[in-house]
Amino acid sequence: MTNAQPNTQLATIHSNLEKLIDAKSEALPSGFNKTRFMQNCLTVLQDTNGIAECNAMSVARTMLKGAFLGLDFFNKECYAIIYGGSVEFQTDYKGEVKLAKKYSINKIKDIYAKLVRVGDEFNEMIEGGKQSISFKPLPFNDGEILGAFAIVLYEDGSMNYDTMSKKEIEEIKVNFSRKNKKTNEYSKAWVATPGEMYKKTILRRLCKNIELDFDTIEQKKAFEEAADMDFNQERERARPAQESPLNPKATVIDGEFTEVGEGATDGTE
Repeated sequence: MTNAQPNTQLATIHSNLEKLIDAKSEALPSGFNKTRFMQNCLTVLQDTNGIAECNAMSVARTMLKGAFLGLDFFNKECYAIIYGGSVEFQTDYKGEVKLAKKYSINKIKDIYAKLVRVGDEFNEMIEGGKQSISFKPLPFNDGEILGAFAIVLYEDGSMNYDTMSKKEIEEIKVNFSRKNKKTNEYSKAWVATPGEMYKKTILRRLCKNIELDFDTIEQKKAFEEAADMDFNQERERARPAQESPLNPKATVIDGEFTEVGEGATDGTE
């Protein structure tokens, strides 16, 4: 393959993406910076292996989904993942947090996910009829991952959370995660950064209990298609976040959360 071929491919993608953005301008978020978005997309695509073998229009349509949501490929808020010659759009954990904060009907003060490892202290409690959790991570802990939890704190003082064991997350990965159709392999994110994928999985399930109000149907569709896993298929197995043990149909949203140790908003594992 000559150097001219990938350069020609990038030029074609650039042209297609520009046309799509102009045609769908009404579906883009307010304040969208077309020039910066295009530049960042091309910078990322230049370093993406296998892009020359992909359909240029398919790549452009994939990048357009990031534009709809106002996410940045260069800052790794989202990705264009190549599966055997085809390209699919996926959000990163950082992108999920950004979208939840922006589009939640109930104004969010903070939302994040944490990994729980061997040696950490994690407890769920019910005191005076109120459900709460506490988390005390062991400093610089790189022990085995036991599970993960995600929590959303609203500005009105209410909260909601969900938890998943490592086994539950791995079951989601095996049964509902996307795979390369040719090699039957998972996306490289599951191999390279499993902790981030664990956090994204539990955060995405928590978001099923957060009412998000997107500005356009294109945004909503892009968000639904961005998950590596499909919780619509898994919903019969997934319990509602913070489900009451006495009444399975009741979901408690007025609880308490206490974390001792690491900062809650830094997005670290």
